Amino acid sequence: MAEQLKPIEQNTELNRILKSVPFFVGLPTEVLQKATTHFVTLAHPANQIILLENDWGGSVYFIIEGWVKIRTYNLDGKEVTLNIIGKGEIFGEMAALDKMPRSTDAITLTDTQIGRIPAQDFVDLLKIEPMAGMHLAQLMAQRLRQVNRRLQLREASSISRVADAILFLVEGQGKQGEEGTEIPNLPHREISSLSGLARETVTRVLTKLEKKGLIKRDTDFLRIPDVLALENIIS
Repeated sequence: MAEQLKPIEQNTELNRILKSVPFFVGLPTEVLQKATTHFVTLAHPANQIILLENDWGGSVYFIIEGWVKIRTYNLDGKEVTLNIIGKGEIFGEMAALDKMPRSTDAITLTDTQIGRIPAQDFVDLLKIEPMAGMHLAQLMAQRLRQVNRRLQLREASSISRVADAILFLVEGQGKQGEEGTEIPNLPHREISSLSGLARETVTRVLTKLEKKGLIKRDTDFLRIPDVLALENIIS
């Protein structure tokens, strides 16, 4: 299905969208208005490639609803998931900054709505608004910490690695529900790629975690009744 491109014309709708994206929160109104003059929204179905590695980057993207996987491939041609990001998060910014081809693919995991602005508008925003640069630096620091944590756990037990992958998703997109913190119940292959474990191993570990009462699953959601208890099993 082709993407649906829709210019943002109503200020109220644009303001609603911008408030859902932490990168834009707190920026002066006049600066935002200039930076988002060419802001458009795009609707994508699940499993649609948005960006391809080695493409040249003409836009920066902001997730309004849904989930996007950032992936690459190792020397053996095996897919490696670098990140799974959701509502309010940003991607495609690196190619805008260094004017180099994109270093990863981006593919939707669910029906997803995305906003985008031209790369040059994004760069101009960083040049004129110090707070935008601070927001981007904070984002980069958070992602670096997450990568460091995953590297530290690469020799850990399978239970620790699956638990960490779940907590990684909770940190980015967890929402408080009646039965604890919840995230979408992604296919096991996505947690497999994120944790670096075989899918069969992930399936076994998730079953163990569920029997211990550390997670609950249904068709749509994976719920964590006690996030601290899940953190405590990582060793």
